[in-house]
Amino acid sequence: MARLDYFAPGVYVEEVDRGSRPIEGVSTSVAGFIGFTEDIRGGAELFKPMLVTSWTQYLEYFARPNSNGFTEFDAYLPFSVRGYFLNGGGRCWITSIGTQLPGIGQANSKRQAPPLEIPRRGNRPSLNLFIRPEEFDNGPIKIKIQDGTPLALPPAKDVDGESDEIEGESLLTIPRNSGQFFSLKVCRDEQVLEEYNHLSMDLKPQAQAATYVVEALKNSKYVSIQDIAKPGMPIARRPLNGEYELLPPAPNSTPEKFAHEIEGDRSERTGVLGIFEIDEITMICFPDLMRAYEAQILDLEQVHGVMETMISMSEGSTSGDMPGPTNRMVVLDSPPDRTKPQDVVDWLDDFGRRSMFAALYYPWVKVPNPRNAGRPILVPPSGHMMGVWGRTDESRGVYKAPANEVPRGITGLAYDVNFREQELLNPLGINCIRKFPNRGIRIWGARTLVEPDKTEWRYISVRRLVSYIERSIEAGTQWAVFEPNDEDLWTQVRYTVSNFLERIWREGALFGATPSQAFYVKCDAENNTPETMTLGRLYIDVGVCPVRPAEFVVFRISQWNSLETEQN
Repeated sequence: MARLDYFAPGVYVEEVDRGSRPIEGVSTSVAGFIGFTEDIRGGAELFKPMLVTSWTQYLEYFARPNSNGFTEFDAYLPFSVRGYFLNGGGRCWITSIGTQLPGIGQANSKRQAPPLEIPRRGNRPSLNLFIRPEEFDNGPIKIKIQDGTPLALPPAKDVDGESDEIEGESLLTIPRNSGQFFSLKVCRDEQVLEEYNHLSMDLKPQAQAATYVVEALKNSKYVSIQDIAKPGMPIARRPLNGEYELLPPAPNSTPEKFAHEIEGDRSERTGVLGIFEIDEITMICFPDLMRAYEAQILDLEQVHGVMETMISMSEGSTSGDMPGPTNRMVVLDSPPDRTKPQDVVDWLDDFGRRSMFAALYYPWVKVPNPRNAGRPILVPPSGHMMGVWGRTDESRGVYKAPANEVPRGITGLAYDVNFREQELLNPLGINCIRKFPNRGIRIWGARTLVEPDKTEWRYISVRRLVSYIERSIEAGTQWAVFEPNDEDLWTQVRYTVSNFLERIWREGALFGATPSQAFYVKCDAENNTPETMTLGRLYIDVGVCPVRPAEFVVFRISQWNSLETEQN
């Protein structure tokens, strides 16, 4: 930085920053999911978003140990997240709304505690531990397993039936410690609640040498235990030393308060409102909204209310206090009982909400269900579609329509849409997933749910490209705040924004043979008058010409007589 004061004669060497300030594009492929999970552990919290970067990490936070992550009641979220990663999706945020379907008046005794599976050698299961129902609301419990010793045997007797004694002390025979013995402590907040010593996995240990662990803990006030390592040698079935956290089940909700809980609170970052506070999220879905509808926890009007909240949050218009351009879209699912095209049209008309920040895909898709021997199950398509969005962003760019792509992990469709039926659905913004002969299943639509007359926002790729440009410029020009508002600043801003737009034009995101045909950047005395400068404002007008997908490829074919052309 140049000095402004010079007092002593001499030569001064100064570094002056005159370099450009390039704009780096923001990420466009970060997803947000809301739904039921098998478990909540590892630092994840109920109704609060958690960052996940892979399916393996999802299992660490939202699956029980050594589980595949899917639920007994067929929650749709695990299928959607799995489909998202299968289709090339990157990092995402998960908000769990519970591990069970809400029931009316469920007591602690009806809540299912997730088991803590303690491993043995070879990472095979040894013991299952559960928190007792009366301890559900008292917080997690730590289980500490350490090496132990056997108990002493009674004095050995001679042939006369007399005990061997030396100087009045009994001679005790200690069995050899083969490593099978261990101790177990039940702790909470570093306080030892219960301690069990001289334990063994031997169902019938030598008398007074040790106690079978299940027998020792049968009267525990805090945990119940299950031996899942039988049969085998006791030393081979022994649990590994270490500290293990035993979590209580997530609190059950009720239908009366469930709708309020999933809506959440912005200040607490919970529920639907909370996940919208994560700025980097660019696409959001709520697949288990339809699972709650199927279970009759929410009626259709309540489902519409949640959808409306999600769309309004994407528009940034719910509270009117979201600064800056919005950069996210909501991917909606149709209700499961609307299976035919006309049913979906009637439902969408009944819903009545239109927005350029929403997209809808139809029909539901078939995927293998690991909890049912791999047999197919119908799930909402939103998670798989967002994975395709992310894959297209990475391989082609956000300007490429995420259509005519093969969705991975899908084995079939709930309904086979034909050409005439899509003629009904496509103009309404309902994107079809279709099966073609010799081409497989493909995404055959790329429209938003905007009003039909707003043709400039008809396509998903156009809406997302403009959002990408807006957020990138916003993030990349923060350096201009509080700079002197003069012609030098205007030139720097024009140069910075123009370089960014020219770069994405060269990538194919903007239409035009030259940069001047593809975009313009205006920042001069015409749009920055003395009056606006007095108010501390700097105006930059930017216009872009985004490329649009070739949705209808029309070949105009006619007969041509070459002889007539030669005669003329």
